[in-house]
Amino acid sequence: MNGDNSDKNTEDDSEYHLYPYSYDKNESGDTQKENDKIQTRVKYEDPEIEASSEDEAPVITEASEPVQEEIETQVEKDTSSNITSGEPVDTVTDTHVKEEKAEPAPQTGTGYYEPSRKTPVVKKKSRKWQYVAIVLALLFVIGISFAAIYQSFNGDLYSSSDKIAVIYIEGTMVTSSVPGGFGYASSEVISDNIRKALRDENVKAIVLRINSGGGSSTAGEEVYAEVKKASDSGVPVIISMGSTAASAAYHISAPADLIVANPSTMTGSIGTIWQFQNLSEYYDKEGVEYYIVKSGEFKDMGSATRGLSDDEKEYANKVVAEVYSNFVIDVAEGRDMSVSEVKSLADGRIYTGREAKELGLVDELGNFYDALDMAGELAGIDEPTIVYMNKPTLSSLLFSSEADVDATAELVYYYKDSPFGYLT
Repeated sequence: MNGDNSDKNTEDDSEYHLYPYSYDKNESGDTQKENDKIQTRVKYEDPEIEASSEDEAPVITEASEPVQEEIETQVEKDTSSNITSGEPVDTVTDTHVKEEKAEPAPQTGTGYYEPSRKTPVVKKKSRKWQYVAIVLALLFVIGISFAAIYQSFNGDLYSSSDKIAVIYIEGTMVTSSVPGGFGYASSEVISDNIRKALRDENVKAIVLRINSGGGSSTAGEEVYAEVKKASDSGVPVIISMGSTAASAAYHISAPADLIVANPSTMTGSIGTIWQFQNLSEYYDKEGVEYYIVKSGEFKDMGSATRGLSDDEKEYANKVVAEVYSNFVIDVAEGRDMSVSEVKSLADGRIYTGREAKELGLVDELGNFYDALDMAGELAGIDEPTIVYMNKPTLSSLLFSSEADVDATAELVYYYKDSPFGYLT
């Protein structure tokens, strides 16, 4: 009895010491898997085990020495069996390592994952096409602007259809090349635009839009000649009078094929004037003296330092009469009237548009657009293209050179302060 009990107690004691890690030889495979699970669980669940950095391997705490000994014994058995079968030893080790690595990380529980400490790289979007679009838009705007400026200055960007050319005559008429938009109308610029219009085969009519109180008699004569040539060439010339078209401005209107005025337009003033100043008394009062050396009696005629002599007055009357006679003859020829009829109206007075029509100085009453319609009828075109040869624009004022402004100021000074005065 005692011997049996002792044996039994010994077996119980051994089982007690091995539990719960005891296993049977036949159950070595199950025990190995269980041990692997224990190691994995310890690795992820033990809160004291953390990796110090991303590069350091996690520390695994072993459960106990018996378990480690059993794992080593199992590895030796597997190694020896693989050697016997002819397989490389590393294959078994790699298999165990792969199985350990293939164990999925727990998605729930107390597992802790070290967050990534790398700064996320944000890839910037390319703005290449945005810059290209901006550059193309700027080039388009610049191109349109230059085209508008080119048209304003040259008047060459026109269509090939039937056209009516409009030429503006605004401000005091002078004989020289003066940029438009400064209150003066240059006879050279007006004549040049008329010739440009005639060179264009598609221009079927010319409209002169006049807003001028007159000016130099010579300027009127120059433009008169160009208007007459255009009318004789077969291209109808129509005058559209604005607020004022008098004196030299009426002179250039006379040879046109049709004159259209508003009822209240101020026109007429057919005549010639030559003005002189005598400031001699003012100079005497101020104590200003002049000593004049001249080669002839009439060389200082018109000087403000003295008045005109009787001979100078007679000569001045002769000059005015001659210029006036030319004016009257031109009007009579242009309006198909007799010289005596024109002289009866040419005493320098102003006529309204309505009165001028009754007197035969104007053909029709109407505004600028009525004149355009009438020009189309005379030219025999229904829907003409209207082109403006020298219309003052903002671009022409902004882009005029400083030299142009200085030349205009110098010309105006000479025109108004000429020692010979000026005929208008």
